[in-house]
Amino acid sequence: MSTNHSRRRRLLAAAACVATIAVAAACSSTGGKPRDDDGGMAAGQANTPRFTVAMVTHGPPGDTFWDLIRKGAETAAAKDNLELRYSSELQGPDQSNLLQNAVDSKVDAIAVTLAKPEAMAPAVRRAVEAGIPVVAFNAGIDAWSSLGVLSYFGQDEQISGEAAGRRLKQDGASKVLCVIQDQGNVALESRCAGVKSGMGGNGVENLNVNGTDMPSVQATIAAKLQQDPGIDHVITLGAPIALAAVKSKDAAGSETKIATFDTNAALVDAIKSGQVQWAVDQQPFLQGYLAVDQLWLYLNNRNVIGGGQPTLTGPAFIDQTNIDAIAEYARNGTR
Repeated sequence: MSTNHSRRRRLLAAAACVATIAVAAACSSTGGKPRDDDGGMAAGQANTPRFTVAMVTHGPPGDTFWDLIRKGAETAAAKDNLELRYSSELQGPDQSNLLQNAVDSKVDAIAVTLAKPEAMAPAVRRAVEAGIPVVAFNAGIDAWSSLGVLSYFGQDEQISGEAAGRRLKQDGASKVLCVIQDQGNVALESRCAGVKSGMGGNGVENLNVNGTDMPSVQATIAAKLQQDPGIDHVITLGAPIALAAVKSKDAAGSETKIATFDTNAALVDAIKSGQVQWAVDQQPFLQGYLAVDQLWLYLNNRNVIGGGQPTLTGPAFIDQTNIDAIAEYARNGTR
């Protein structure tokens, strides 16, 4: 079976799952909220045992994307009567240590990102062997199922990258700089690989930057634009990096156009003003929410979302034609 056919099957399976959930909510006489007699899953905070869920991510501190992930997780935890313990480390070995700490503290369930699967795999397997239900989200779509993880929530980064590459090509891009803010992160590298594929296999150069040092990011991109004035498009892999690229473009006196993956409230304004052409949205709030909600469903009912396939939360394009529809939600921290 071809890789593209396999991906199409995953997309169809995820779409069917989402459609099933949407139909179930629409048909409920309580507007999608659980009934009072549904095993204690009443509207408002769940009347179910108070479990402890650890969420262990690779999100760097102060990154607005991860604030959205965490807010989604906290919203689900409040609804589900769960204690949420959130922790994060950017480097794989450090994140693995956090995961092992969660296992050692005997939490009831774990949600984890797998940006560096090789570093995370031993601790994930130990969690599963200890009988702790684990879900993965955001990063690790090619690794989660082999580790015994229940479900995955996020976007297929290769597919989203290909979609972005095709759009760049339609926009007239001929030489694209793809900026990776966390070298070795499989999700980010898959995005740039997808962009190159979507562009037809050429015209894309990767640039690694230190995403935890924004002045350095800005200076590195500006230097590259000055060095190579033929770059006509820059695509970044996170909203803060896109906003830094806007400053880099101005500093370099470049006419390059900027697009990005992921959004935040400040990026909404940048799209409205035309400083950023468009963004690929993977709905981080939804990823955090679904990961925690899945664990609650499993702990209380052994329900598993996805049927063995990843549940896709993206990609979708946000540009000037639809930015007003999500602007309010972005300001509220849910998109």
